[in-house]
Amino acid sequence: MAFVKIETGGCCRRFLIWNDMVVTHHHCVEIDELGRQEIGVHHRIPHPEYNDETDENDIMLLQAGEIFGGQEAEPHSRPYMAFVKIETERKGGGMCGGFLIRDDVVVTAACCNCNFGTITVLLGAHNISVHEPGIMQEIQVRHRISHPQYNDETDENDIMLLQLRCKANLTETVDTILLPRNKVKLGAVCSVAGWGQTSSKVNAQSSQTLQEVELTVMSKDICLSRPYLRYDPSVMLCVGDPKERRASFQGDSGGPLVCKGKAQGIVSHGSADGSPPRLFTKVFKYVSWIKKTLRKLKP
Repeated sequence: MAFVKIETGGCCRRFLIWNDMVVTHHHCVEIDELGRQEIGVHHRIPHPEYNDETDENDIMLLQAGEIFGGQEAEPHSRPYMAFVKIETERKGGGMCGGFLIRDDVVVTAACCNCNFGTITVLLGAHNISVHEPGIMQEIQVRHRISHPQYNDETDENDIMLLQLRCKANLTETVDTILLPRNKVKLGAVCSVAGWGQTSSKVNAQSSQTLQEVELTVMSKDICLSRPYLRYDPSVMLCVGDPKERRASFQGDSGGPLVCKGKAQGIVSHGSADGSPPRLFTKVFKYVSWIKKTLRKLKP
């Protein structure tokens, strides 16, 4: 059984059919498009012929979005990290990770987009609940540019650029990270960081301090053998040894997978229980698109 809680009020009891998939009624989560479930719902997939007047085909699938097994990062040891805060006029909103690639551009996941409301980026942060004058920089986003072929059902092309309203002041605690020139190698041990949940338990809270964990780039066969992941090896990386309880999770989406000082991946999605492997957007595949888009941005 699954208890589906809607932040704007109401609840439903439905059932788990896969390790990351719950079946519920469409009307249960239609109260507010901004509602988010405690287990971290990443996608809502209603029946294509649902009728909200007659309640015909009243069925919907819920799938989870996304550190386990890691530790608190040394404060300000990752100056490229960005805390992406999503605010809306109504109750709701959310958070994601991101990384600075230019003094006025942050890369994050397209699934973090919010077409209404505002996005603010916090740079130079370690503990997001503690304001550090002169160290942290909070800047609103001027433009959000999702990849034109982003698919919110399959998470293909899950990448977005955020142009900041003003340039960040680059310091010891706020700096950029390099994009990759080559593909990451199979078996590479990389690291990911974020302020997301550190537990898959219901009511688990996001971390106030930046957490980090080392993860291994796995063979594509590992993820292909798990069809529920919707893995496309041409644009995604399969990351995290399934024999180990270490992974990114809810709230870490958009953060970088760092391999030898380069941002090789972007936290995208995976199983609802946080178990590895998980899927990361393959940054190398999008370097040309990123550079082309940057050239078009107006200062």
